[in-house]
Amino acid sequence: MYLRDHDKKLLYRYQSNRYQCRKALYEEVNSCMVKRKLLALMTVATIVILSLVGCSSSGGSNSSSSSKDTAKNTQGEGTETSEGVTEVEFSYPMNTDKTLTYWGTLNQNVSPNFSNLGETPFAKAWMEQTGVQIEFQHPPAGQDQEQFSLLLADGNLPDMMEYPWMNYPGGPEKAISDNAIIPLNDVFEQYCPNLMAYLKANPDIDKMIKTDEGHYYVFPFIRGDQVLCNTIGLMVREDWLKDLNLEVPTTIDEWHTVLTRFKEEKGATSPFSYEYTMGVLTEENPFTYAFNTSKNFYLNSDGTIHFGAVEPGYKDFLATFAQWYKEGLIDQDLATLALDQVSAKMTNGSAGASIGWAGSRMGVWINAAQATDPNYMLVAAPYPTLNKGDKPEMGQIENRYPNQGGVAITTSCDDVEIAARLLDYDYSEAGHMLFNFGIEGESYTMVDGYPTYTSQVLNNPDGWPLAQSLSAYIRGNYNGPFVQDKRYLEQYYMIASQKVSNQIWGATNAAAHKIPPISPNSEESQEISFIMNEINTYRDEMTLKFIFGDESLDKFDDYVSTIESMGLDRALEIQNASLARYKSR
Repeated sequence: MYLRDHDKKLLYRYQSNRYQCRKALYEEVNSCMVKRKLLALMTVATIVILSLVGCSSSGGSNSSSSSKDTAKNTQGEGTETSEGVTEVEFSYPMNTDKTLTYWGTLNQNVSPNFSNLGETPFAKAWMEQTGVQIEFQHPPAGQDQEQFSLLLADGNLPDMMEYPWMNYPGGPEKAISDNAIIPLNDVFEQYCPNLMAYLKANPDIDKMIKTDEGHYYVFPFIRGDQVLCNTIGLMVREDWLKDLNLEVPTTIDEWHTVLTRFKEEKGATSPFSYEYTMGVLTEENPFTYAFNTSKNFYLNSDGTIHFGAVEPGYKDFLATFAQWYKEGLIDQDLATLALDQVSAKMTNGSAGASIGWAGSRMGVWINAAQATDPNYMLVAAPYPTLNKGDKPEMGQIENRYPNQGGVAITTSCDDVEIAARLLDYDYSEAGHMLFNFGIEGESYTMVDGYPTYTSQVLNNPDGWPLAQSLSAYIRGNYNGPFVQDKRYLEQYYMIASQKVSNQIWGATNAAAHKIPPISPNSEESQEISFIMNEINTYRDEMTLKFIFGDESLDKFDDYVSTIESMGLDRALEIQNASLARYKSR
């Protein structure tokens, strides 16, 4: 159904008001945080002193021990150092009756079958193997940011919080100075031998998870192999291509031909359909990249950060999408599409191409559609170019530390040692196997040294989709404080077209344009946040107007001027200063 003019106006009004709402909420939170900091000043001083002189115990105090007392625990047999201090060897499971609180989003692959992560076999095994009871707290679906902000304003925080901490208003260093989370340098040295060993072996990752001031702030989610960093791309109906004697499209012109013939000869009412409202998919629009630009910031070939949405290439992208939208090649409900709508269209013949992940999109759609159409097949398409045979200059790629699913210890935690050792377990060999493969003998078995998923996962007896059955036993297919193993992906992708998708989508020069995880300082972060919230809101509003034909592209220069007047130069100055500091870490 076409988006009515009234609906468009409501959407634009919503987008225009988002910034004001976010700004008001941030100001309220910031005000509360300032008050909290003043009230807690003496407490912070006390904590700092204790962290320097205190000693740890099996009960898990939040004080740090001296270097002579490193990794002290009541378990194991003690050994005496040359200085006469008894150091006690640590082992799991911990002997503690403490229960720690853990806040984080309940993943969409978990929520259909469990109301709380603690109900899953994975979480039960994690608690059993570490000896720590965990109370998992989840925000209501779709209210992650709102609840996060309210928790910060209240000040009574869970012990651990799973969050993309680089998105904190002011950045992770501001989160530390706001007395929301603790710096982890001493904690890592004293209680986290597994994570420290990994970081020492991987200095590039070590650099990514520090602030410019040198503070560790998070137990990170890490992509363990580069193949895991290329996860999103175009997919197209291979069976339709064969019927029409067409090749997988590689250029913008070929895509226009394919979509036109899908519409005219396959009866597709929405030849190209995707979740425009999902930010990650919007940011990773392959057709934007075809014009060697981005919707957002990117690293230019000159080594500086540019903002793609004001460049001539973005105008060319808008002209292309506006034409395709007018011709009915793009879903006419583009602005409001949700996953269930796209899934229905991709499996019932209304759409023949989309953007998404090989697992939760391509695999799910293939399995669903083949129940009624055994010939149905999707294949990955490379990131498009303008000229045949060119290697795509840009495309989707993640940093190995992608700023998602990392866990910080909050200042409300009274058991820092226990929390740290709980999280450090995830980077041990046993923890690595649990997070990526689950429970040996139940969700996987070792076959010639290879952790192989069992039928409990691959062919779930309750009929759960693979993504859901995996999510009951592992964290490997989404986020968490651990190193993701590529062997999980090798099995998660069960269909031949899935198995090659990463290589097809990864055949670009995107790495040269990926901005590393830079972190503006507190003052810069607050400033750029306000600037970019306003710019991004306006960019998104105008992008839809240009695509829908409600605004002529003759006004593109005016659009650019408006964005520049909102402080784009200052935002770029901040970004490039942050990049320079990152390079100097």
